[in-house]
Amino acid sequence: MMMTGADFRDSLRSLTPRVFVKGERVENIADDPRLRPGINAVALTYDYALEARYAAIGTATAHTSGATVNRFLHINTSSEDLLAKLEYTRLVCQETGCAMRYLSQDGLNAVYQASYRLDQDFATEYHARFLNYLHDVQARDLTIGIAMTDAKGDRSLRPHQQPNKNAYLHVVERRVDGIVISGTKAIVTSAPYVHELLIMPGRAMTEADSDFALCCAVPLDAPGVTIVARPAGRPGESACAPFSAMYGQSTGACIFDKVFVPWDKVFLCGEWQHAELLTKTYAAHHRHTCIGARAGFGDLLIGAGALMIEANGLDANKGSLRENMVELIKIVEGFYACGIAASTYGVTDGSGAIEPEAVYANIGKLLLATQIYDMHRIAHQVSGGLVVTLPSPEEDHNPETAADLAAVLQASPNVPYQRRAHVARFIEDLTASNSAGWMSVISLHGGGSPEAMKGEIHKRYPIHEKRELVERLLDRGVLARDGVPVSDAAQPGQCCDTGCTPPDVDAAQ
Repeated sequence: MMMTGADFRDSLRSLTPRVFVKGERVENIADDPRLRPGINAVALTYDYALEARYAAIGTATAHTSGATVNRFLHINTSSEDLLAKLEYTRLVCQETGCAMRYLSQDGLNAVYQASYRLDQDFATEYHARFLNYLHDVQARDLTIGIAMTDAKGDRSLRPHQQPNKNAYLHVVERRVDGIVISGTKAIVTSAPYVHELLIMPGRAMTEADSDFALCCAVPLDAPGVTIVARPAGRPGESACAPFSAMYGQSTGACIFDKVFVPWDKVFLCGEWQHAELLTKTYAAHHRHTCIGARAGFGDLLIGAGALMIEANGLDANKGSLRENMVELIKIVEGFYACGIAASTYGVTDGSGAIEPEAVYANIGKLLLATQIYDMHRIAHQVSGGLVVTLPSPEEDHNPETAADLAAVLQASPNVPYQRRAHVARFIEDLTASNSAGWMSVISLHGGGSPEAMKGEIHKRYPIHEKRELVERLLDRGVLARDGVPVSDAAQPGQCCDTGCTPPDVDAAQ
């Protein structure tokens, strides 16, 4: 049964995880004000899915059970599914900046595909186990956190070479009823307020790394799990942070100390040959989804820029303002178009699931990762200097200054000073605050660094086909003169009247 946002909050109250924020133990994750902006963002993905106007993109029919499920728990089987995911992600991120729950879908789709391949290659039972798990997650409408990135330790060493084995999550014991795991997963988005953690490998493995080739599901409050998290957004700062006091994102380092996992929640254990497949499959799904997420964020910047131009009393149809707004639109819709292309040209595998086309997905993610800074810069350019010079919100209630400020800082006669101030603080919150800088970093590195995306693009792009194209053109005589193909021999008229003369090597010596 699909939950509401209020149901989601209630479900978190039933959990008792070991969570620390700013050095203090969190007693109640659902009601802790430091986590509330993040919980608000995830809760919206529940409420929007239940609204009739969003049903086509916010829900889906699960092909394995026939049940109606939240879009972010659906296994994609068509290009239409990928497009709906992209649109729903953009929609909820227009409201929240980053709704986070889309990671659940990316992880579930990757494990669905990888577990099927594992069964084919190793005659395992992982796929059946995962289907049972998937149906339970869908039936209870859970939010799943993706624990992929390990602490890594010394980056020059492989997992099995680390002096501290807990730099990577690994199996420490195999038992009849399950496995015992220890180690650390870092940078887990929304870690303090999910229901379960889906653990996945974060890199390719060798046979010596087999203990680190691991995929399993662990409840957030499983014994032995500790989450060290940062606050979500800027809670308690609504006057100067009107957006990130309401919506934000927490990340956490998840420490596992001899955590028991029953076999029915284990979907990869030691099959090191498939660690890279699972990692890259997830990357393709997640980079595709990030495109929708940052397009939603871009919509906020476009709208705020338009409001600020109006509040400044300027004409957005003229000069540099128009040029800058078009540039911002070009950036946002440019990388979003890559998401549409990745959806349209998605590739279906033997499991019946569809994966976004990798080249377009990686190009789109690379564009947004590197252009997020340009998006901020353009928002600053169209906004003017008020974002920097606007006095603090406390001055709005200072009887000695408020009236003067309202009089001199109003620009357009049609836009009151308070409206102009609110828009300026909104833009500051999105582009020039600590939350804004943090959003830039996660846009750059979330889903892999730009170098990882460049590597995938270069590996997967059919450069050889373009090379062969030019070779065929040359072979057909594309440089022919008077219908006679030009050969590699002397070419009269090309470099001189008589043609090239081979050098006399003996004479030169």
